[in-house]
Amino acid sequence: MRIQVSRTGGFAGIARDGEVETSGRADASEWEALAEAAVGASPGGRPAGVPDGFRYRITVGDRTVDCADPRLTEAQRTLISRVLKEGA
Repeated sequence: MRIQVSRTGGFAGIARDGEVETSGRADASEWEALAEAAVGASPGGRPAGVPDGFRYRITVGDRTVDCADPRLTEAQRTLISRVLKEGA
């Protein structure tokens, strides 16, 4: 499973992207469960953000959701952090 995260916005407006491929990883089931929770929790549509806040696009397989600070679920926050750290 391919998991992609794009972050835009923030005070400096610097975009950041990360991607993790779970195939062949020992912790693949953990990544996949977290990804499913993150995309399943989103109501869809363009979320309301805050000035100078970050906006995120999470793509898991063929599903994409948009979310924004400070209205991230715990699963979204964890997945975004892990992908941008390990998949940069």
